[in-house]
Amino acid sequence: MSMYLSSIASGSSGNCIYVGSEQTNLIIDAGVSGKKIECGLNSIGLKTAEMDGIFVTHEHSDHIKGIGVVARRYGIPIYATQETAQAILNTQSVGKIPEGLIHIINSNEDLHIKDLTIHPYNIPHDAVDPVCYTIMNDQKKVSIATDLGNYNDYIIEKLSDSNILFIEANHDINMLQVGAYPYFLKQRILGEEGHLSNESCGQLIAKLSHSALEHIVLGHLSNENNFEELAFKTVQMEINALCDYNADELNMFVASRKEHSKRIAI
Repeated sequence: MSMYLSSIASGSSGNCIYVGSEQTNLIIDAGVSGKKIECGLNSIGLKTAEMDGIFVTHEHSDHIKGIGVVARRYGIPIYATQETAQAILNTQSVGKIPEGLIHIINSNEDLHIKDLTIHPYNIPHDAVDPVCYTIMNDQKKVSIATDLGNYNDYIIEKLSDSNILFIEANHDINMLQVGAYPYFLKQRILGEEGHLSNESCGQLIAKLSHSALEHIVLGHLSNENNFEELAFKTVQMEINALCDYNADELNMFVASRKEHSKRIAI
């Protein structure tokens, strides 16, 4: 049984990740336009109409911007926690969601769609009830970990034994500290419910690395406080400092803010 992942868009301006198998097609978040989602899916031989569900991590606009358009056009089920679902319905820019499309999920409770098992888990972020997801098929496991201000043993446990790890490398701490953002925003990003820095990302990967981890994707990079080469090199440096192997041995790349990625498979 194969599983697949492709980043349609990842960053502070919009997020959408495709995860699927031979039988099932899902997207995690719809924070870009319906057209961009369709183009990204077309690039890997799929269509938006073929999606079996949209799983929402939280209600911030860069994760739900396109969800109303996609839901109305294709009638795709939306899965979110009770509080996140209510926040989506209260977001005027999303527009009306057709009745019956929103399905309520609970953190730490498995959900089964065809051959995939989706497991939501809580994350520390400044939203009403943020979650991320692990998706499993037989013995294969894909994990998403973005929009989290820190990590703990609970999150490490959720992400352990992943074969694909999509993980946030949001900002370079120095770029953020000396940049143009107002003080309150800097504190929010650096806080316990903000975003993972490049350094923290590398430290988390070092704790999760194992022989069956086949692909690592660095995502959700800040447009103002990071850039791809810096994120990649900093994460590599942290891994090299903490692990007894060279980070060059890992199959790792950075998901673009603007362009869809290649499809990776396990």
